[in-house]
Amino acid sequence: MSLEDYLYFVILPVLAISVILIFIRLLKGPSIPDRVVAVDLLVTIGIGMTAVYSILSGHSTFLDIGLLFGLIGFLGTVAYSSYLEKQKKK
Repeated sequence: MSLEDYLYFVILPVLAISVILIFIRLLKGPSIPDRVVAVDLLVTIGIGMTAVYSILSGHSTFLDIGLLFGLIGFLGTVAYSSYLEKQKKK
């Protein structure tokens, strides 16, 4: 089994199933922090998918896009946690 076969038949289906499960958590999340964690996980899965696509296509520029996804996801999580801290002080 080559690397491409492994990526197509193992990694991508696992990532697709995890996206479906995370969307369920995003919709059913009992609280807002659960939904924020779900969005953060979706960003992480997006980074994984862009990395797999970068390997399959042979273009390393897609790794830069994954890096941007990570930065945006991190900044969103930090902004939300800052918002929660300000809410607790009131």
